[in-house]
Amino acid sequence: MSDEKKKGTAASAMPTAMAPPGLINKEDIPQVLPILPLRNSVFFPGGVLPLAVGRQKTIALIKDAVRDDQVIGVVTQRRAEEEDPGAADLYTMGTVARIVKLLKMGEDNYSLVVQGLARFRVVELVQEAPYLKARVDAVEDKTSAENVEVEALGINLKKLAREVIELMPELPAAATELVESITHPGHLADLIAANVDVPIEEKQAVLETVDLKARMKLVLELLNRKREILKLSNKIDSAVKGEMSKTQREYYLRQQLKAIKEELGEMGEEEEELDELQERLKKAALPPDVEKVANKELNRLKTIPAASSEYTVARTYLDWIADLPWSKLSEDNLDIENARQQLDKDHFGIKKVKKRILEYLAVRKLKNDMRGPILCLVGPPGVGKTSLGQSVAKATGRKFVRLSLGGVRDEAEIRGHRRTYVGALPGRFIQSMKKAGTKNPVMMLDEIDKLGADFRGDPSAALLEVLDPEQNNTFSDHYLDVPFDLSKVMFVATANQLDPIPGPLRDRMEIIELSGYTFEEKQSIARIHLVPKQLKEHGLNPDHIEITDEALLTLTTSYTREAGVRNLERRIADICRAVAVEVAGGKLDKQTINAERVKEILGPEMFYSEVAERTEVPGVATGLAWTAAGGDLLFIEATKMAGKGGMTLTGQLGDVMKESATAALSYLRSKSEQLGISSNFLEKTDIHLHFPAGSIPKDGPSAGVTILTALTSLLTGIRVRHDTAMTGEATLRGLVLPVGGIKEKVLAAHRAGIKRVILPERCRKDLVDVPDQAKNELEFIFVSQMDEVLKAALETSPFKSSAGTPGGEPGKEASLPPASTEPGSPEVRA
Repeated sequence: MSDEKKKGTAASAMPTAMAPPGLINKEDIPQVLPILPLRNSVFFPGGVLPLAVGRQKTIALIKDAVRDDQVIGVVTQRRAEEEDPGAADLYTMGTVARIVKLLKMGEDNYSLVVQGLARFRVVELVQEAPYLKARVDAVEDKTSAENVEVEALGINLKKLAREVIELMPELPAAATELVESITHPGHLADLIAANVDVPIEEKQAVLETVDLKARMKLVLELLNRKREILKLSNKIDSAVKGEMSKTQREYYLRQQLKAIKEELGEMGEEEEELDELQERLKKAALPPDVEKVANKELNRLKTIPAASSEYTVARTYLDWIADLPWSKLSEDNLDIENARQQLDKDHFGIKKVKKRILEYLAVRKLKNDMRGPILCLVGPPGVGKTSLGQSVAKATGRKFVRLSLGGVRDEAEIRGHRRTYVGALPGRFIQSMKKAGTKNPVMMLDEIDKLGADFRGDPSAALLEVLDPEQNNTFSDHYLDVPFDLSKVMFVATANQLDPIPGPLRDRMEIIELSGYTFEEKQSIARIHLVPKQLKEHGLNPDHIEITDEALLTLTTSYTREAGVRNLERRIADICRAVAVEVAGGKLDKQTINAERVKEILGPEMFYSEVAERTEVPGVATGLAWTAAGGDLLFIEATKMAGKGGMTLTGQLGDVMKESATAALSYLRSKSEQLGISSNFLEKTDIHLHFPAGSIPKDGPSAGVTILTALTSLLTGIRVRHDTAMTGEATLRGLVLPVGGIKEKVLAAHRAGIKRVILPERCRKDLVDVPDQAKNELEFIFVSQMDEVLKAALETSPFKSSAGTPGGEPGKEASLPPASTEPGSPEVRA
């Protein structure tokens, strides 16, 4: 032990024994006493108190006191938690005590019994080490014991003490005899004060009251209050016992009935099922509020006839409560290196997602109470968003569940149906938690951008609570109608586009954008992942087939054109099936698949570069567009015919794209003189702008520079370079403004065999995300003016006079070459 305190519970079990007062004369009390600080108790004269001692200072004090056979001073501490009390930490009134018995309980533990002799008051501390010593004054009672009022107070005290003892049956009968045997009023007051259960401060007030009459009145008041508390407590206890007796009686009768039914062989399946259900609910470790609801429902279920439809509803509800993982957690694998290896093994590239998962695991390793992240992977089809969830679950050692949200239109799919409906069930999230069996799975929310909304509700609005880290720890399902904690779940949502996701829902998720793969990345993915997978699925092994790098390059360039690798996997599967037919027919020689064999199996090339063919005539320009499936080329064709100056736009265009065409034509008319075009070229001419793939809706401002280039090519007769593609928004002043989707557009140009890409100057920073292979194989021209676009895009400069080009000579083509490749210039080699 590390402090001095009373052994046992004297106040509640047995009154502290008291010796008669006057065991020491005032003259025999030394002027300086060693002080023993006492915690959680007040020691009175005449009392005998067992103490356990563990503090080093107190042990030193006791050893000296026993050796010199001297008395000590016992003083109560003001704060029990103080380990090394000083003068300010002790009350000023204490009790002179003699050590009656001392036992050594261990190396640094002693048990002793002390007897109280007289009161004293501390004048000042004179020593603090090795233990406390203080100069003291002895204190005597001020009122004579023969006073009539004192005698009357003593009679009242004894009477009240008898009543209190009767109200406390745990006290032995000898307690009453002990009180009756005491004749000295001061001794009686101290005995009662020592044993009544009141705060330490009130006991200390009794000890410090020197006037005998005042002390007895104070004790009488404490005892009277104790009697009233005991009366009220006994009344409450009787009421509770009566209720418990009734419950116990019902339980006893039910157990008897159950035993009788078992003996007669009439124990029904319903009773057995209910007992089993009760055991399952106990083992489920339910939160207190859920346990209260479950017990209430179970008690109601016991009173419902088994044939009633209400019985089935209540039984199904309790089954769901018992089966959910209220407290079961799977242990996270927080080995960062292992997670990195697992993610790299399962997926090639996608560095952003891998980095975010490793960051989460690192923080979990340092701070264990972190809530699960809510990630949203946005990218074109086939880049590995869905399969990434399984890799995350493997890397973290968690269970994996997948929710497909595509086409979900009913809000009840998320929140569940209320139990008032026939066939009601919890929502998909609670069903998935039951399937997972743990509170902290990885939950994949697939196609979150495909959620619908109709008269039945808006599921995306119901998801706001699920995907909010501040709210989902008390997610309320309509069926359960009790809060369920989803804060430990790691949510990974996938989407092809961000636009359909409502703003508030998008704000609750951490968006990580994934883009398409380069040819080099596709070949690596095919070599590492797709080929082994398809060989296994078709019953082949490396002894049967070898697919060369040349064949993989042919597959990626001539037979697929996509951001992801889904079609590439299908083409590999086609090759595997062709080989499987030959192996099954008995041809066991290893077959090497090269480019010629690919063409033999798959037939003619499905894709080829049509850029050169399209731009053979003036009026055709190659633009870059962003789609949900990644980037793509956008050809713009312009032609002119006799007419009255009208302009026709076809190709299912949006308002923004139509406005871009109008702005491009206006800018061209303003520059007609510099470009050598007749200023009245529209008087007898109609212009038709067409955007092929007319069934696909198109909109956005990024085709502005392409439209202007196509019109300029048409009217000047200068062809657009066949190896060049461009993107950017054009203004009436001839400025080129930045646009989005640069990475996807650049990768589309790379896939299509484009060699030069014209980009707005302010999009230079976006090339950081473009893979090195694409940057190394493409030439980037950064522009800020439309004049620069026309010089870079057309085969020859369209400017014919010095008006548009400073330093030029009349009648000669301007000699403004493309800008240098110095940093900051419009053209730079990446």
